[in-house]
Amino acid sequence: MELKLCFMGLGSVGRELIKLIDRKRDDVQAQYDLSFKIVGIATGRHGILVDLNGIDRAYALSGQWEADRNDRRDRAWASTEENRIKMIRECGASALVEMSPINRETGRPALDYLELALNLGMHAISANKGPVVHGYRHLSALAKQQGKAFLFESTVMDGFPLLNLYRECLPATRVLSFRGVLNSTTNLILTLMEEGWTFDEAVQHAQEIGIAETDPSNDIDGWDSSVKVCVLSNVLMGADIRPWDVDRTGIRAITIEMIKEAQLARRKWRLLCTAEWVEGQLITKVAPEEVPANDPLFRLYGTTSAIQIKTDTLNQLTLLETAPTPAQTAFGVLADLIAAARGHF
Repeated sequence: MELKLCFMGLGSVGRELIKLIDRKRDDVQAQYDLSFKIVGIATGRHGILVDLNGIDRAYALSGQWEADRNDRRDRAWASTEENRIKMIRECGASALVEMSPINRETGRPALDYLELALNLGMHAISANKGPVVHGYRHLSALAKQQGKAFLFESTVMDGFPLLNLYRECLPATRVLSFRGVLNSTTNLILTLMEEGWTFDEAVQHAQEIGIAETDPSNDIDGWDSSVKVCVLSNVLMGADIRPWDVDRTGIRAITIEMIKEAQLARRKWRLLCTAEWVEGQLITKVAPEEVPANDPLFRLYGTTSAIQIKTDTLNQLTLLETAPTPAQTAFGVLADLIAAARGHF
């Protein structure tokens, strides 16, 4: 079986996905009789590339098609909204992989791209949290109607199979609450402050190594964590909430003095994400809290993240992800693509 892929976005995750598909080609073919062909790529920087016969992966990674656009108007287009829609409609893909930047306010235009793909009979795979927050119920219902997959493993904890674990391994189970550290940037900043760095120095280091944006507010003000709380609440707990529904406090107010005082008491600050059903109402929160030394979240170092899930069947599960990278996020996308091809959705 061959799965033809259309990429919306080609940032660090998309580039790692191309490399991973190439590296795992023989394993995927041997285990699942499955191969992949990339037939469309849309980027903000390099424009749009379409080739129904398959795009050479080295050429895709080079971004050279931007320079070739004047000579190859048949397949290299300007990056406009009209052309992105045209690519989805005309590239002949069997799966859209949505990896464009998140819009936490509306989930669009990524949500619209995934909806279009499903209506055209494609699988819809997303590493973008926005459409899951704002369109989970709609896209899930549409995917079921079309007999196609809507999967998004990489939206929380990178490639760690958290959502797949719930979907495949916890039948007839209700998630009652969860608690965890889900933003690796803030955890790194707090870890560095425990080692004596100032807040500004820690933020700058996170930016220099590429895990924090030039404007780090999405992480340090708790927005990324709030979005992830929404994803997990909507998918695992049957809610339908948005980021502004989450009680949110970031880590800007954490000082070196607070860090030192916590250390003297054998405690550490963590930016905790929580959700819990209380008397029929879902209570969600993102806020820095001190955790004691006997708490599993106490020993999270650097970019490590973890989540504790309480259910009505297995009581509490604790899941740990160590030092995530874009390559691990790409693996989550690859896992979704294999699941879609196998009909596991």
